[in-house]
Amino acid sequence: MRISLPVVLFLALALCGPVRGATTFSVPDSSLPDPLVFIAYGDTRFTNVSETTASSPGVRQAMIAKIAAENPAAIFINGDLPWHGIADDYAVYRSETRAWRAAHLRVYPALGNHEFSACMQPICLDRWWDAFPELRGRRWYSVAIGAKVVGMALDSDASLLPGSEQRAWLEAQVASLDAAVRVVLIVMHHPPVADVQTVRLVDHNARQNEQSLGEYLGNAATHSTARFVVSAGHIHNYERLAQDGVMYLVSGGGGATPYDLDRTAADLYQNTDFPNYHYVRFELHEGKLKGEMIRLEDHAAARPTQWKSRDRFEISLRP
Repeated sequence: MRISLPVVLFLALALCGPVRGATTFSVPDSSLPDPLVFIAYGDTRFTNVSETTASSPGVRQAMIAKIAAENPAAIFINGDLPWHGIADDYAVYRSETRAWRAAHLRVYPALGNHEFSACMQPICLDRWWDAFPELRGRRWYSVAIGAKVVGMALDSDASLLPGSEQRAWLEAQVASLDAAVRVVLIVMHHPPVADVQTVRLVDHNARQNEQSLGEYLGNAATHSTARFVVSAGHIHNYERLAQDGVMYLVSGGGGATPYDLDRTAADLYQNTDFPNYHYVRFELHEGKLKGEMIRLEDHAAARPTQWKSRDRFEISLRP
C-alpha cells in the first residue's frame, strides 16, 4: 500500500516530533518495492498547451506517461515546475499529471526561479503550497525513502551560504543521518557543479551560493558512510560530473526550451545528441546505486513514444 504525502507528514510529526535534524517526511520500507526505484528530473515549465516555445506540451505529457509506467517509489522534481508560477500553470500541472495521482505516486518538488517569475514571492509561495499543501510553510525539506535513501529538496533561491538558516538546517540533517542511510539525494534548481560556459549560457554558470554548498558536500562526503548525489536543473540539458566524492547531475530536460552547451572534459557524458529531453532513473541494489539517463528520441513527433537509455552509471555504496 502506498502512503500519500499528507499521511506521511502526519506519521513523521507523530513519530519524530520536532527533533532537530529528523527528516521532515518518512516512508517505511514496508511500503516500498524491491529493488527501490526513484526518478529525478526538472525544468518542465507546465503552462498552457498553446505555448510551444517556452515548453513542449508533447514532451511533458510523454514524460508523465513514461514515468508513471516506471511506477517509481518517488519522483523528485528539481525546480521550474511552472513557467510563470501563476495559478493557471499549476492547473495544467494537475491536469497533465492525473496518471501520477491515479497511481498514488509520491512527488517531491524543489523550488526553482520560475516558481517566482511572475508574482511577488509570498503570492508565488502560496500557489506552490496550494499545489503541494503538505509542504505548506516549508521552502526546503527532507524525506526518508525507506531506511537507506534520504532525499533533501533545497531552495537555491534562498541562501545556502554558511550561517544561513537553510545551511544550518542542512548541516543538522547530514549530521543526524542514520547509520543505515546509504544514499543522500540532494535535489535543487541551480547547479553547484556544471560545465563552465565561456560563450553560451554564461549566466547559467554555478553561482557562489551553490559553489559554497558544493564545498560543504565534498567535506561531508569524506566523513559519511552515505554516498551523495546532487540532481539540479536550470540548464535545459543533461550533464554528469564527479567532484570530491559527490556525483553531480544536471537534469533539466523535462520539457522547457532546450539549451545547447559546450561540454568540458570533466563531463562524464560526452554524447553530442541534442536536444536531451530526459529523466534520470535510479535503482538501489545491495552495494550499489544504478543510474540511467532515459532520453526521449522522437521528441518532434505529434505523440512521442520512443525512449532510449543514453547514459548509465553505478555508484558503489559503502558498507
